[in-house]
Amino acid sequence: MALSIIVPMLNEAAVLPALLSHLGHWRARGCEVLLVDGGSTDGSADMARAAGFMVVESERGRARQMDAGAAKAGGELLLFLHADTRLPADADAAVGAALANPGRAWGRFDVHISGRAPMLRVVATLMNLRSRLTGIATGDQAMFVRREAFDAVGGFPLQPLMEDIELSRRLLRRARPVCLRLRVATSGRRWEQRGVWRTIVLMWRLRWAYWRGVPAEALAQAYR
Repeated sequence: MALSIIVPMLNEAAVLPALLSHLGHWRARGCEVLLVDGGSTDGSADMARAAGFMVVESERGRARQMDAGAAKAGGELLLFLHADTRLPADADAAVGAALANPGRAWGRFDVHISGRAPMLRVVATLMNLRSRLTGIATGDQAMFVRREAFDAVGGFPLQPLMEDIELSRRLLRRARPVCLRLRVATSGRRWEQRGVWRTIVLMWRLRWAYWRGVPAEALAQAYR
């Protein structure tokens, strides 16, 4: 089954060379790669096009951008990758094997958070465990899904935060996720900038509020 890798981006010029190098590896392996630009003002879209990548223009907002990329993608399998996350070797084969059974609709990778703070390893371990127990995945874990399942649940909800949590909840009604032990590596920069413990407390507060029904728009203001 063909795999499409969809990457939302916004003003990523500083990290784009490394990102494009990583994505070029998957393109060479036969994956379709789409970068979805949400209105960058730093030349990100032009840089990606100059390197030969397909760039999809979209309204700003991660959920809108990922939905726009999915609409243009030609693959039967969709993988959503954050610009600061890197896939492990043979990720494409792992996704194909994970969803080879028609009864499996979606899944995610374990995550490693790179950074200097030792606590980031604990955070990643707890994220992976929580996800395995609850069946809820986050965007940092490089979610992947069969196109038919993605379309059936309406794609990502158009909300400014928790779009990955909401998509997981909708997909969970159809099937449990395949939780791969292979790890993606994601940047711990935002954790370290805000403070690891402060970020942990903030994210738990936001998730708890979301489960209680607080609108995502209100939570996005608190997150910012």
